[in-house]
Parts: sequence; structure tokens; C-alpha cells
Amino acid sequence: MESKTDVGSASVTSEELAAIEDEEVLNKMLDNATDFEERRMLRAALRELLKKKRDKREQDRGARQQDLRQQGLSKGGKTGGAVSVGQASMTQQPPANRPSDQPSPSAGSEASPAVASAQKCPPAAAPNVKNVKQMLLDWCRAKTEPYEGVDIRNFSSSWKDGIAFCALVHRFFPDAFEYSILNPNKPKENFQLAFDTAERLAGCPPLLEADDLVRMKEPDWKCVYTYIQEFYRCLVEKGLVKTKKRP
Repeated sequence: MESKTDVGSASVTSEELAAIEDEEVLNKMLDNATDFEERRMLRAALRELLKKKRDKREQDRGARQQDLRQQGLSKGGKTGGAVSVGQASMTQQPPANRPSDQPSPSAGSEASPAVASAQKCPPAAAPNVKNVKQMLLDWCRAKTEPYEGVDIRNFSSSWKDGIAFCALVHRFFPDAFEYSILNPNKPKENFQLAFDTAERLAGCPPLLEADDLVRMKEPDWKCVYTYIQEFYRCLVEKGLVKTKKRP
């Protein structure tokens, strides 16, 4: 029996949801959905759309690498030339488990990374911080739920590879970048992408620095919490988040 869900005044089937290829449309439908079954179907459709885009990128990349190998064969006429070109192309996509992708601290720096980051981090708000913190954490979790590779449980370790920041920003600006090609083993690039996009499109000031975050084993929760508060405030001011209470 075909599943159906009411979105607005129309009854939408799971097949019709699967045919939607615009993330922004699904995101808006998810924001407006109230029924549990309706939200479940929308989340599944959004996850499937992100997966399809990621698979398509992988196929395109494979095709480009094949073209490069063919060009090497036609130009050099030797297998060695083709392998060389193929390897050069492959080096552009580092192995997912290679730790060297993460930048190391500069040799001349003697200050503790934790201290350096703490000095730049604005103090978190004091009143009712417990309730506000939990409310903001729940909001982040709800907004990033459909995104693969994101599991927000706190304001520290859950954000250490930058993927959660990118997912949260992408949730509101899906056309800003391609989420499916992000590499969790490149945290500095992920942090920078999220912060730059949030500043450009939401007007969120860059309260965090990618260099500081990658030097730490886990981000300082106060810094992350303060940044997310500011991002939320900017979204409210732009009318992208409608609420009576602001974290």
C-alpha cells in the first residue's frame, strides 16, 4: 500500500517526494510539517536526495579520471604515461583515513592552543544558560538530522571535523555548496567553508577560526555554543527562522 502524507492541502506520496530534486523545497516542507509520519517521510526523502547527489559526484569523478587515463594513453602511447596521469588525478582526492590531511600547529607557536582559542572566544551568556543551551542543542540536532555523517550530541566533540557546521549552514543555504562531497578528514576546509558561507549569506560574524579549532583535540564548547547562538540570531533577523524565543 502506497504511503501518503499531507503537505499543505495536497496529499503527497513517498514516490512524489522521491521525485523532488530541490533540497530547499524539501527543507521548507520539513519545517512546516507537524505530523510524525509526514516528517519521517520527508526526512527519508531528504536523506535519499543527498545520497543521490553524492553518488552522482562519485560517478562524475570516476568518469573524469577515466578520461585523463585515456588522454594519457593517446598522448604518450605508453602504459606508464597513462598510470602517471591517473595517479596525478587520484592524488587530488586523498584517502579518507589519512591523518596528514589535518594541519599541524605551526612550529614557532609556543602558546597552548586551548589558551589561544579561549582568549578569542567570547563568553557564553550567563542567564538560564542550561535551558537555552539544551534548546539550542535540540534545534541543531533537528535541523541536521537528515544529513549523513552528523550526530550532534554536544557542543564540543560533535563539531570537531567541521561537518556539523557545514550541515547546519547548508540546511538554510542549500545552494551555497555541495554537501555530499565534503571530507570529514579535512576539518580545516570544512570549518572555513561553513564560517565563510555563514558570514556571506547570513551575516554571521566569524567568531571562530579554523586554525584554532584544528589544533585542539575537541573544540571548546563555550566557543561553539556562542557561535551557534550568533548564527541563530542572524537567521532570525533574516526571517529564515521564525520563533518567539531566541536562544
